[in-house]
Amino acid sequence: MKLSVVIVNYNVSAFLEQALTSVFKALHNVEGEVFVVDNDSSDDSLAMVAAKFPQAKLIANKENVGFAKANNQAIRISTGEYVLLLNPDTVVEEDTFAKCIRFMDETPDAGGLGVKMVNGKGEFLPESKRGIPLPSVAFYKLFGLSKLFPHSRTFGAYHLSYLSEDEIHSVEVLAGAFMMMRRSVLDQVGLLDEDYFMYGEDIDLSYRILKGGYKNYYFPETRIIHYKGESTKTGSLNYVHVFYKAMQIFARKHFSQANAGFFNFMINCAIWLRASLAALKRIALKLLLPIIDFLLVYAGMLVLALYWSRNVLVQRHSSYPDYYYYLVIPLYVLVWLVAIALCKGYRKPTRLTNVNKGIAFGTVAILLVYALLPETLRFSRAVVVMGAMWTVIAVDLVRYVLKRLHVNGFDLDTTSRRRIAVVGDASESARVMELVRMMEPKCEFAGVVAIDDNVPQTENFIGKLSQIRDLMPLYRLNEVIFCAKDMPTHKIIDWMQQLRLFRIEYRIAPEGTNTVIGSNSIFDADAPYMAAEDAITQRPHRRAKRAFDIAAAILLLIFLPVDIWLVDNKGGFVRNLFAVLAGRKSWVGCRLPDNTSAAQLRPGVLFPTDALPTPDIPDELVAAADDLYMRDYSVRMDLRTLVRGRKMLGRI
Repeated sequence: MKLSVVIVNYNVSAFLEQALTSVFKALHNVEGEVFVVDNDSSDDSLAMVAAKFPQAKLIANKENVGFAKANNQAIRISTGEYVLLLNPDTVVEEDTFAKCIRFMDETPDAGGLGVKMVNGKGEFLPESKRGIPLPSVAFYKLFGLSKLFPHSRTFGAYHLSYLSEDEIHSVEVLAGAFMMMRRSVLDQVGLLDEDYFMYGEDIDLSYRILKGGYKNYYFPETRIIHYKGESTKTGSLNYVHVFYKAMQIFARKHFSQANAGFFNFMINCAIWLRASLAALKRIALKLLLPIIDFLLVYAGMLVLALYWSRNVLVQRHSSYPDYYYYLVIPLYVLVWLVAIALCKGYRKPTRLTNVNKGIAFGTVAILLVYALLPETLRFSRAVVVMGAMWTVIAVDLVRYVLKRLHVNGFDLDTTSRRRIAVVGDASESARVMELVRMMEPKCEFAGVVAIDDNVPQTENFIGKLSQIRDLMPLYRLNEVIFCAKDMPTHKIIDWMQQLRLFRIEYRIAPEGTNTVIGSNSIFDADAPYMAAEDAITQRPHRRAKRAFDIAAAILLLIFLPVDIWLVDNKGGFVRNLFAVLAGRKSWVGCRLPDNTSAAQLRPGVLFPTDALPTPDIPDELVAAADDLYMRDYSVRMDLRTLVRGRKMLGRI
């Protein structure tokens, strides 16, 4: 056996499926075996692997034993000359294993090998190559000097940022996301240290390989996509604590007692410093935008008030009192900002509809209070109205400028105008287009980009892949979905990297699945992958659904003389009205009630697929529509289905 691939999984079934698909493609001309160690996942990971990848050797743990112990379970029973530790949220190129094995065979001093990793947006991941976190190296990283001077051999030693990302290098530390090792070396230096639970085990093993007299190599002649699941955010206090505690374990094992003591003292200081800075940064970031809004709106209001006073009030032999400028106008601005906050206008990503809604409510509140004030305290309503108009212009402009400047941590919510290109051949792109229509109700535009130049133009065809740079601005595209069935992984990565300057979202539609996968997401780039449970099983949603059924039935009954003419089966419509009121039916239910969640629903007059524009839906998409309906249920989904399927309300 030449290669043993070990993947440790925890609740990332869809990512795992894509990873395994790419792994078995890469093993096409390589003698290998694949182990999946599941750390007590609560999703369908076990069933998915058993059904779709029976050739994989599955180890199902009854508890989460951690990354190191789970990998060791598989390594001990594996038989490959080389062992590869691979994350489940990765996609390997078709020739990745062949190239890596060839390099290892030709390089006898290589104990371990890592490859070039890019994230889900095609950006290079600096952890592809790292140095040993010696006290000085850790100090430079902890205190930000490595970011300030990335090309310095002294300050850039943690991520070896002074080395080219496109050349082969001997490095010190490999990333656990892709870590290929020679079995004979593992037999000599030992397996992963199980004292580590989540971080640090790859650093520890890499260091032991070096101490064993071997080298670790960074090999950029093949690449992988590493989506980098963010169960622990790298900027959070929890991440800082867990990661640097792992560094303390490393220091105790490999440094002298004096150096380890100094290292641990420095790390404890760094944890408190980073925590304090992180807290101050969060406060500053939350207050920065409101402060900018306040200053800009106040400045504009001041100019408006001065202009009105000097050009209008002076003709009436009147003027504003001094306190109007430093007390009343600031109160106006505060009312608008509080109203924006109450309308969630300061939540990230920012939605301009929420911002402008807040300004409208704030204006109404100001004018209502204005009407109740005595005559002596009523100042010009014209300034309030003009101020509201200026506020809309100013705050929207600030957000637009921040968006255009790509300010870190700020983004506009563009889900209401998602414009998507599906890249693939005719049949597969048509299938993915159906998924897009079903799973992206806020999609404003979706077109097909053909891979080959000599393909017939089909429905929704907008151009060829060779023209995509011109298609981006022409169709104002902000997302590209690649069909994995039609494009090899290396081609997908090539295009992701070539189109990085467009700052768009990329997703991949794996072959034979009803999922579309992006950076740490399924279906929706802004939503987390895993939902704790189907929304439809939660009591508040069940109550809301029943309330909607009753309210809709009453309204339809009141306007029966009108709406009955909009329905095909009029007798069935009347019977359904009373069946819904009696609780025997719901306006919307699942077409295939085969699982536990769907079985809890009342029989539906309409189905989730009735909201789709296409009448003939394949069975697999019917099941996906039912699953999506149960998982992401909201009253809005029922309302949309009721409106679009109104002709079928008489269905029996």
